[in-house]
Amino acid sequence: MEQIVFVVWREIVEALLVVGLLHALLRKQDSSGYALRYLWLGVGGGLVMAIALAGVLLGMASLLGGKAQDIFSTILVCVAALLIVQMVMWMRVHGAKLHGHFKEKSGAAMASGRYWGIALLAAIAIGREGSETVIFLYGMSAAQQALTDWAQFSVAILMSLALAGFTYWLLQASSRWLSWRVFFRFSEAVLLLLAASLVVSGIDRMIGLGWLHPGIDPLWDTSAFLDDGSRFGGLVAALTGYRAYPALADVVGYGLFWVLSTILFSWQRRLLFDRKSNPTRV
Repeated sequence: MEQIVFVVWREIVEALLVVGLLHALLRKQDSSGYALRYLWLGVGGGLVMAIALAGVLLGMASLLGGKAQDIFSTILVCVAALLIVQMVMWMRVHGAKLHGHFKEKSGAAMASGRYWGIALLAAIAIGREGSETVIFLYGMSAAQQALTDWAQFSVAILMSLALAGFTYWLLQASSRWLSWRVFFRFSEAVLLLLAASLVVSGIDRMIGLGWLHPGIDPLWDTSAFLDDGSRFGGLVAALTGYRAYPALADVVGYGLFWVLSTILFSWQRRLLFDRKSNPTRV
């Protein structure tokens, strides 16, 4: 449940940031409010895209059975982990440029009279956030074997909505309490921990499918210190990938995830530094 709350909270705040930017820009550029209708039309279209993807995933899961369903779920777990890393990298590059990007695109659409361009811009932005959320939720539910408690799921979504609304209000009200930079840095760190947790879950599922040999299993036992079967231990395990009885394959996969992520982000920082130092370089 905690994974669901965090991921949905983060994605809703990002979606609110996009809608808030577009809303503020369109109000300045069009006092009639006509363009705002296309903004809300685009937001609705983006939500429909996300709902359609959820329907496709649930439909495929219901059609598959036995080992095929296990393979499908394992793939989704791995895809969710990769998407989290990709999303963090994307926001590090484009997060500071979102205002300028949407100002340019919305201004061009207004100047040319192509109001459908505003709807498309909003639909793509919201659809991207919503689709990522759907895949993350499906991947996390697969990692936890099943998400059968729909009442608990509904409570988690409502908590996410309330928390996202409060967070957005804080971010808009005053940077003294919470800045966008602090929000993104904190959420990036937790998202990467969630991705590592999904990697471990994916490895466990691959071991169950016979795709990987577990090696020494268990490699150690830290249940006396923190049992991942307890309430608090389960929370730590869900958010970080901790295992009290890890197999060697789990430890190797977890370590490789952080090594490769560190290399990837270091490469991205160097690339961004080179671009700033040599702005004319392609």
